[in-house]
Amino acid sequence: MTALKVLISDSLSSQAVQVFEDRGLDVTVVSKLSADELADIIHEYDGLAVRSATQVTAGLLDKAPNLKVVGRAGIGVDNIDVKACGGKGVVVMNTPFGNAVTTAEHAIAMIFAVARHIPQASASTHQGKWEKSKFKGVELTGKTLGVIGAGNIGSIVIRKALGLELKVIAYDPFLTEERAIALGVKKVELDELFSSADIITLHVPKTPETANIINADALNKMKKGVLLVNCARGGLIDELALAAALQSGHVAGAALDVLDVEPAKENVLFGLQNLVCTPHLGASTVEAQEKVAVQIAEQMSDFLLTGAISNALNAPNLSAKEAKELAPYLELCQKLGGFAGQLTTDAIKKIKVSFCGDVGQLSLEPLVTQTIQSLLSVSVKSVNLVNARAVAKDRGIKVEISVSDAENYSTLVRVEVETDSRARNLAGTIFNDRPRLVEIKGVRVESEFSNNMLYITNFDKPGAIAFIGSVAAERNINIANMHLGRLSAGGDAVCLLEVSDPVQNEVLQQFKSSKLIADAKYICFDD
Repeated sequence: MTALKVLISDSLSSQAVQVFEDRGLDVTVVSKLSADELADIIHEYDGLAVRSATQVTAGLLDKAPNLKVVGRAGIGVDNIDVKACGGKGVVVMNTPFGNAVTTAEHAIAMIFAVARHIPQASASTHQGKWEKSKFKGVELTGKTLGVIGAGNIGSIVIRKALGLELKVIAYDPFLTEERAIALGVKKVELDELFSSADIITLHVPKTPETANIINADALNKMKKGVLLVNCARGGLIDELALAAALQSGHVAGAALDVLDVEPAKENVLFGLQNLVCTPHLGASTVEAQEKVAVQIAEQMSDFLLTGAISNALNAPNLSAKEAKELAPYLELCQKLGGFAGQLTTDAIKKIKVSFCGDVGQLSLEPLVTQTIQSLLSVSVKSVNLVNARAVAKDRGIKVEISVSDAENYSTLVRVEVETDSRARNLAGTIFNDRPRLVEIKGVRVESEFSNNMLYITNFDKPGAIAFIGSVAAERNINIANMHLGRLSAGGDAVCLLEVSDPVQNEVLQQFKSSKLIADAKYICFDD
């Protein structure tokens, strides 16, 4: 078996290479590639590990038919087109915890630096000056720190700030009152934070909602003499407005580790004496770089080798244990979804997936996603396990999930598909770790999912089965197994044939030509 291949295209700790190699993966390290150079070789790789330099674009993904996962050693994924990855079925992972402490520490250091003019005083002293009176700072104890964003990094900043005897208030739409109490902070609205805080620090991603969250209007709402710190993302602050506020003295000082355009060779803020600026050093410690490199290598290896998903931005998390437990059920959902999809010719309004018995105790979201993907892939070629939910939503398809106690089987998965014209349902179970079809539209059957199957709805009348057998013989169709069932005597019946070879459309039409046959479908499952 050929080893899975991973490309590291940015500078990562050598420990990451060791992790990949220890897990049996073929790893290549080639940093500082141009976009064209990367595009020329990316088709060879199953995984791509990056930091912030490599640009993972839609164009690059078009050249990467084997790519399964992109791992970002760090938090920010500005350089990765996550949506395009989802469209290609590529899982995007990051390491949200590996450099959280380091970044939080840098934010605290920047608060001290801007409050006590440490960089400016150091530069002055190096020049042989002794300007003690020029660099009079402010004491932090008792001041109010406003934290915008109380997630992984923001919460660490909060804990450290409380240890420094700062009063802390926080704005975060996702911060619950219970979590605020546990952190020891007062939850406030943004305008109250602006007007109350002596120091403001930012710890949010850049999104359409947070872009320029600090603008001229926000700055005008702040206390005169406020200190502003940003170690999160460039683009959160309107730099022109901040420059004006620093020049006027309304903002006494700012400390920025990030800028709107990086690397920054020039900026409207450069040269202002009340600005402290560092070149995006938040995560730049030996410890943090090793942590995120090892973490992303472990996450990518787990995914490629076991299907486990950790810290994914476009897929549900799934442990290695869960992946192993779910494996037979994922195959069952794949078969049920594929079977239902091949039977469905109208626009789908609703998909309902029901879990009965033991399967209801497992992680269900991957099973639902697998069902949706397999069902929709019959008509939507671009659907995959990463974007299946989004594709269903875009098409206005309602997805329902239900869990109940066991019925006639210890474990059962039922798929129901509703269209404008009809509702269709089928169910399956696991027998000897293999998926098995046990019900179609309420009719009991017992069948494996073979590669080639004929699904025939017939009327429960004499001669129907004989007619099916005669057409099969005439058309040289080898029947491996036949499964029969009916709802009631004389009503609709089901004939499910496992056959050796694909069935042509003209054969289906011959079956349908009989008054004994209501419908005939060829169902195919590729290995």
